[in-house]
Amino acid sequence: MHADLIAQAKSWLAEDPDPETRGELAELIDAGDHAELTARFAGTLQFGTAGLRGELGAGPMRMNRSVVIRAAAGLAAYLKARGRTDGPVVIGYDARHKSADFARDTAAVMTGAGLTALVLPRPLPTPVLAFAIRHLGAVAGVEVTASHNPPRDNGYKVYLGDGSQIVPPADAEIAAEIDAIVSLHDVPRPEDGWRTLDDGVLDAYLARTDAVLGAGSPRTARTVYTAMHGVGKDVLLAAFARAGFPEPVLVAEQAEPDPDFPTVAFPNPEEPGAMDLSFARARATDPDLVIANDPDADRCAVAVQDAGEWRMLRGDEVGALLAAHLVRRGARGTFAESIVSSSLLGRIAEKAGLPYEETLTGFKWIARVDGLRYGYEEALGYCVDPDGVRDKDGITAALLITELASELKEQGRDLLGLLDDLAVEHGLHATDQLAVRVEDLSVIADAMRRLRERPPVHLAGLRVTRAEDLARGTETLPPTDGLRYTLDGARVVVRPSGTEPKLKCYLEVVVPVAEHAGLPAARARAAETLAMIKRDLSAAAGI
Repeated sequence: MHADLIAQAKSWLAEDPDPETRGELAELIDAGDHAELTARFAGTLQFGTAGLRGELGAGPMRMNRSVVIRAAAGLAAYLKARGRTDGPVVIGYDARHKSADFARDTAAVMTGAGLTALVLPRPLPTPVLAFAIRHLGAVAGVEVTASHNPPRDNGYKVYLGDGSQIVPPADAEIAAEIDAIVSLHDVPRPEDGWRTLDDGVLDAYLARTDAVLGAGSPRTARTVYTAMHGVGKDVLLAAFARAGFPEPVLVAEQAEPDPDFPTVAFPNPEEPGAMDLSFARARATDPDLVIANDPDADRCAVAVQDAGEWRMLRGDEVGALLAAHLVRRGARGTFAESIVSSSLLGRIAEKAGLPYEETLTGFKWIARVDGLRYGYEEALGYCVDPDGVRDKDGITAALLITELASELKEQGRDLLGLLDDLAVEHGLHATDQLAVRVEDLSVIADAMRRLRERPPVHLAGLRVTRAEDLARGTETLPPTDGLRYTLDGARVVVRPSGTEPKLKCYLEVVVPVAEHAGLPAARARAAETLAMIKRDLSAAAGI
C-alpha cells in the first residue's frame, strides 16, 4: 500500500512543472509522511459547476500548476470537440498566491491547443472577466480566483461564450476531457503566442457601469469602502469618479491586494470581525454608508448606522432595496433569485407586475433566466446589468445602492426607512442562517440523511405543510442536494455548501405588519421564531 502511494507520488513529481510544489512533494516523500501523502493522493480535485477550488499545495487533491494545466487542457479539448474555436478564450485572475501562474499556464495550454488566448492586463475583479467574454465575443472565459475563501485556497472558474458560468452537463463533459489526459507531457505549452490585453476592455466595462444609474440622479451619498485585501479598489474608485459620487474614504489597512489577508480570519464581509476596521473608519468619518467588496469584487456588502451603531445589512435586505429602486425607476424584465433568498423579491415583482423566477443556488443559474433584468442571492451577490455582466457584480451593485442612498438622503430619509416601508407594504420578511463548518464532511452527509429519513413535522411550533427533497427535482428546478420545508409563515432550505466544508440552513419568517408602529413587535416575534427554528432544526439534523 505504501509502496503504491510512494510510486504514485514520484510519478506526479516527475511531471510537476512548479519548483515550489516539487520541493514540497519531495520533502513529503523523503520524510515518508504517509498520512499527508494519502490526503494529497486520495483522489483528484473534482471539476464541477464551481470549476475547481481547493487548498494550494502539491498533489492531485490540491490546487497547483499540474492540476490547472490538466483543467485547461480539458477545457480546450471540450471546446475543440464541439467546434467552439471561432473566438478567443479570455483569462482573468485575482491577486491570490499562484493566480498569475495559473493564468499564464492556461494561456499557454490554449495557445498550444490552437486556440486564441487573451489575458487581462493585471489582477482585476471577476465581473470584468465576465464582461470581457461577451464584449470580445469569446468562446469561453476562465477566472483564477477563490473569491472569499481563506488565504491558503485558490480556484478556477469557467464560463462559456454566453458569459455565464458552466452548468450541467458542461461540467461533467469538461471533467471527462480532463480525466482523459494521460500525462502532462502530452499537453503542449509554448512559451508565448497569447496576447495580454491593454486597458481597452476595462475602459469598456467602466463606460458600461455608468448605464446602471439614472440620468441626472443625485450623487451625494458619502461612503467608506474596503476592498478586503482584494482587487476591487482601483476599479470601484474609477467607477465612482466617473459617476460623480464623492470619493469613497478607504479602509487603508485593507485597500491594497494582499494574498495573505493579514487583517481578517476569513476575507468575507459576512464573517465575524471582517468588517471591524470598516466600522472603525465609519465611526471616525460619519459616512452615509459603508461598502465592502470581497477579494474578487463580485460581491457587495452594505452597512448602515442603526440606532447609533454600524451594522451590516443582510444580503436579502440589499436585494430588496435594489429591487425596489429598480421598480421605481421603471425597470422591465424578469426579477430572479435563488431558492435560498428571501421571498420578498417575489412580492415586490408581483406588485409591480413583473415576471419572477426562482432558481437553484448560484449565479450560474440566475444568469440563465430568460429576459433577466435583475437577479440576486442572499450571499451578497447582485446582478444589476445582465446585458453587460451575466454574473454577480460588486462594482455596479455598489454604484446602484449608493445612488439609492443619495436619492433617499435628498428626501431626508435613509435605507432603513425604505426597508420599513417595504415591510409594511409586503410583510416583514426576516431571514437568518444556520451554518455549520465541519472538519469531517461525513457530518454533513449524516445530517442530510437524518433529515431525509425523519423530516421534521413541526419547527418552532409551526406545522411543516410541505417537505421537499430537492434531489428529486421539482416542476421548475433541476435536481440538487437540498431539502426545503414550507411552514405556516416560514420557510427553511438546507443544503451542503458548494464551495466550503459547511452545512447551510437558510431560514425565513414572514410576519404581517399593518402599520409602522407595529414593526418593533413584528421584529421581536420574527427573531424569537427564527431562534426557535434554529434550535429545532439543529436537533432534527443532529448538529
